[in-house]
Amino acid sequence: MVNRHTGARNLGELLPGQTGVIVSIGGEGAIKRRLVDMGLTPGARVTLRKTAPLGDPLEINLRDYELSLRREDARKILLEERDPDENSAYR
Repeated sequence: MVNRHTGARNLGELLPGQTGVIVSIGGEGAIKRRLVDMGLTPGARVTLRKTAPLGDPLEINLRDYELSLRREDARKILLEERDPDENSAYR
């Protein structure tokens, strides 16, 4: 689902190996705070490493560590898709 940001889509839509840069974090209250506390902030680059056999959870690479995230929560994170070799301020 492409959003109002040109070419943006949510983290739950990435395929393994695809990379994006976080544009915004959706959700409210405790959920949004938990995502931000885990390092999911605008400007951070994330790569979807793999998905579990039934599609949930997702394993992402973020700021040089791996993080497992429920697909429901991943859908709240809006990304701009990027080439994995493209330079970014946050790797």
